[in-house]
Amino acid sequence: MPDLLSAFQSHCRQLMPDDARLLLAVSGGRDSVAMEDLCYRLGYTFIICHCNFHLRGADSDRDEQFVRQLAQRHNVKCFVAQFDTETYAAQHKLSIEDAARQLRYAFFEEQRQRNGLDYIIVAHHRDDTIETFFINLLRGTGIAGLHGIQPLNGRIVRPMLAFGREDIDQYIELRHLSFVEDATNATLLYRRNQIRHQLLPLLRQMSPAFDTTMQRTMSYLSDVEQVYQERVEELRMRLLNVHADGIVDISIADINALSPRATLLFELLRPFGFRGTQTEQIIDGLNRGAGKCFLSPTHRLIVDRECVLIMPLASDEPVASFTLRQLPPPADRSFLREWTDATHAYFDSDRLKLPLSLRHWREGDRFHPFGMSGSRLLSDFFSDHKFSLIDKQRQLLLVDADDQILWIVGHRTDRRAAVNDSTLTMTEIIVDKDLIKASE
Repeated sequence: MPDLLSAFQSHCRQLMPDDARLLLAVSGGRDSVAMEDLCYRLGYTFIICHCNFHLRGADSDRDEQFVRQLAQRHNVKCFVAQFDTETYAAQHKLSIEDAARQLRYAFFEEQRQRNGLDYIIVAHHRDDTIETFFINLLRGTGIAGLHGIQPLNGRIVRPMLAFGREDIDQYIELRHLSFVEDATNATLLYRRNQIRHQLLPLLRQMSPAFDTTMQRTMSYLSDVEQVYQERVEELRMRLLNVHADGIVDISIADINALSPRATLLFELLRPFGFRGTQTEQIIDGLNRGAGKCFLSPTHRLIVDRECVLIMPLASDEPVASFTLRQLPPPADRSFLREWTDATHAYFDSDRLKLPLSLRHWREGDRFHPFGMSGSRLLSDFFSDHKFSLIDKQRQLLLVDADDQILWIVGHRTDRRAAVNDSTLTMTEIIVDKDLIKASE
């Protein structure tokens, strides 16, 4: 076995300075325990962080206790986060694996900043990056997912990528290191374990040089991706029109001119959460006319007449940027009128149901226009007033406590709370001019 300590030190020096202050992500498994021992022997200044995801009952608590004892033996600080991972995954519509990843790295970054550290060190090794290659290949993540795990990604460093699982096992045995075994690593219920225990042994049996070949192939793909992403970024800068409110539009003519269209459109849409499987559906939607809608976990894509609109999914309604003021009604009330302009609207105070709030249009919204009988669909109002698709998505509505529309802000009020000749107290609504500007 090569001198893993010297090799580890050499690899670390390619990624970070010798005096770097480190946060070690330690699960208690063999990989992170070996990494912690190597960092300790080399004299790095570090703290240990551990995540208890509460997914494996007593075993999760056992792992936490093991890591705390390991930190105590080496006289280093240990910070532990407790997560209700299943609830978080359900709330954010994530897989358990993706939820744990989000929680883990958010916690690590918080602790890195709080403790004034330089890097987050994680124990991914060569076998992990090969497994990730095949996971991404099966997911269809495009070329970006086929170079495996990168050794340096911002503040995250993976100094163990130079070593395979066999190297680490030998180091553990040589150093007589204790570790905890995650029983789920052996189950074939997870795709990564199927690749680890079934696919990779078969490939290594077929080709004894498989690991070396894979490392070389992923290195080539990393170089190819760099050239490819430069082209994609040039297209992104040229074709995507980004508006101040976060809405993005792409000309359909520009999309149709892409070659290869499906591949490059996927890359343009990937930062907005759209999957490769949706790209062909979106291209098909371009031929079906305006109105076709597609959703990613974070964005909505709508096909308009001449462009594609991409807008963030609203996690919250717009910030209530308006003020209310009580006024006496005007002296002359011999006729009814709509008391409104672009930024001001007036209502009968006694007929308002507080609190008021602002929101965006929803399919099926209706209102009772001032000066007309009956109700109208907002979609019809938008059509009559030549609202574009982007105008409709931006338009703000003032609604009452029952979600009843009071005002199409800047355009038309609802008659049900309008000022009339029996009004005793009038409420003036003043909407921030910047809010109006953002919705235009």
